[in-house]
Amino acid sequence: MTRIGWLRLPLTLTYVFLYVPVVVLVIMSFNASKSPFSWGGVSTHWYAVLAGDQNVLKGLGNTLVVAAGATVLSVALGTLIAVGLQRHSNSSFLDSFALAPAIVPDIVLGIGLLVFLSLISVTLGLHSVLLAHVVFGMAFVAAVVRARLSQTDPSLEEASRDLGAGQVATFFRITVPSIMPAIIAGALLVFTLSLDEFVIAFFTDGPSTPTLPIVIYSMVRFGVTPEINALASLLMLVSFTAVLAAQRLTRLTDSV
Repeated sequence: MTRIGWLRLPLTLTYVFLYVPVVVLVIMSFNASKSPFSWGGVSTHWYAVLAGDQNVLKGLGNTLVVAAGATVLSVALGTLIAVGLQRHSNSSFLDSFALAPAIVPDIVLGIGLLVFLSLISVTLGLHSVLLAHVVFGMAFVAAVVRARLSQTDPSLEEASRDLGAGQVATFFRITVPSIMPAIIAGALLVFTLSLDEFVIAFFTDGPSTPTLPIVIYSMVRFGVTPEINALASLLMLVSFTAVLAAQRLTRLTDSV
């Protein structure tokens, strides 16, 4: 085996270790048997069962509300943070502070937010989960958008202001169009992270408004069923699609 072949071997084994269980899960979601460990033929029965499960549908609705709201707020705040840091600040402390929520472990962030919400007497529910997701979501948006801003020419904005446009008009007519691919990539990234996030939602959600990952956790505690396999397969499909789209837009941003 050549030297390049030896270098590729660990990478191949890593991919096998990561993705073979995913492939098995997707295959078993089409299992006609009630047992998740024995094959009983090909069937889409569990997807039909999943479509009629009210707990799953309620959790899905809650998750979509949180993910959509977190995406909108994170994009707005993260974009403004990125512009402020890139155009109007040279502080390394502010840079680190803005990106800290994306680096801090989820369990630490979740406990911290729970303590903070308790101190200010905020009742837990979808609104608290939404705020929690915005905290880390805007950090990811800021990182992606700022990478794009570092490649844009600030003289275009200066020229716009010299020609009489105000800061707001310059921002929406010059800055936003130039960073739009990064904004969309950040939005897709935040939506995916919010859709799959469990730890922070577990600490900041109320008992009557569970998100989909919490519903899945409650179902798994009683054993893995083909219905859970079907649900996990659909979530992975959505996540993979959003991540691939975000990567595509990020590469487009880098090439422009």
